[in-house]
Amino acid sequence: MTMTAADAGRILSANFAPWVLELGLSVEAVGEDRAVLRLPWSDRLAREGGGLSGQALMAAADTATVIAVSAARGGFVPMTTVQQSTSFQRAVTGSDVLIEAVLTKLGRRMAFADITLSDAGSGALAARASTVYALMG
Repeated sequence: MTMTAADAGRILSANFAPWVLELGLSVEAVGEDRAVLRLPWSDRLAREGGGLSGQALMAAADTATVIAVSAARGGFVPMTTVQQSTSFQRAVTGSDVLIEAVLTKLGRRMAFADITLSDAGSGALAARASTVYALMG
């Protein structure tokens, strides 16, 4: 069964901590090895100087990975972050961010993903991340 963006949105709302849900993430698209989420611009997430905070971007990348793994597995399974590395390339100011997580390897117990975070207005790359997850179910 192919997961829809609506299915993935239900996984998002049912399996994440309240503070992650407060980021306002929405699922734009899912595929058999990927997920695209939108992080809406919010002054609450901006730091001094008006750029979106790195912590919000890292949480969005982490969340997108869970949705991509869930899409690939056909549903949510318990999992935990083993490693995440993020490189910031430019600030995002006053614009939503599109987060695309692409699985590079999905095993029985581990998943690996590359994530791009782009300014939704200009399309400019804001950050890249890589994640490693342990699958516990």
